[in-house]
Amino acid sequence: MPLIAVDGPAASGKGTIARALGRHFGVPHLDTGALYRVVALSANRAGVALDDGAAVGRRAAAIDLSLLEDHDLRAAHTGEAASRVSAHPEVRAALMGFQRAFAAQAGGAVLDGRDIGTVIAPDAHAKLYVTAAPEVRARRRFLELTSAGRDVTEAGILADIVARDARDMGRTDAPLRQADDADLLDTSNLDIAAAVRAAIDLVSKRLERVP
Repeated sequence: MPLIAVDGPAASGKGTIARALGRHFGVPHLDTGALYRVVALSANRAGVALDDGAAVGRRAAAIDLSLLEDHDLRAAHTGEAASRVSAHPEVRAALMGFQRAFAAQAGGAVLDGRDIGTVIAPDAHAKLYVTAAPEVRARRRFLELTSAGRDVTEAGILADIVARDARDMGRTDAPLRQADDADLLDTSNLDIAAAVRAAIDLVSKRLERVP
């Protein structure tokens, strides 16, 4: 069964695409970014400074997966905090084993995040790097959050996305980048149905080459 890696920046559509790939190919899906959100949420609620790598790393080592259902998990401030804690090697090391074990399931899996194809599952059968223009991603996130009743501005979200991209791509440990053998999928001008169809087509072509 296939192992599929989906990477890309915030609000590119990679999570929705990865879930659709999981359904299409009949494999379990893991949103690895949610794990970093859990760590960030846990650290914030415990009063742990987000720039304290050792302390946040301890929160990651004792990750509370019940927070995956917390209503604050998808809040903009949690995403910003997740980007900050993910820069700490201690946090990445603590979560790496969990992610690699998920990827190693005999029945296959699809994982989405920022270092799946480069670090977590470099031997994945198919890899996608999903992206979109920052302005497009900001608009998507704005509509998502306002429809959920969040009081946000599109300009503020764009500024957060640009800052987050710079932090994710510039960190020393496992920076966000397209794997050399990943297919690029730019969703700037695609609705979600078209993006999913394109992703399934790209992955299917890759899987046809698997011995």
